[in-house]
Amino acid sequence: MHIELSKDKRYYSIGEVAKAFDVNASLIRFWDNEFDILKPKKNAKGNRMFTPEDVTNLQLIYHLVKERGFTLEGAKTHLKEGQKKTLDKFEIIRKLETIRTQLTNIKNQL
Repeated sequence: MHIELSKDKRYYSIGEVAKAFDVNASLIRFWDNEFDILKPKKNAKGNRMFTPEDVTNLQLIYHLVKERGFTLEGAKTHLKEGQKKTLDKFEIIRKLETIRTQLTNIKNQL
């Protein structure tokens, strides 16, 4: 799971976010209610609009809950206790995954 953030885009709809994570919008809404780290804006219709920072935080939540198997309470505790360190490790993992994909592509072209 990886979502490319556009430098030109300031907000993402819940539908765009759900599609990028390949989950239902209801799960994104649920996580929004459960995790204080998420602070989407709401438009005039009341629809959630996620900032790039929210999307990064959702990637971190997805990583902890879906990929590493944390419970929601465990993920909340983990985020509160070591948010900066967790985010740094998460960014390193994502960069390494991108490098691995690029290297695999190069290898396949040989």
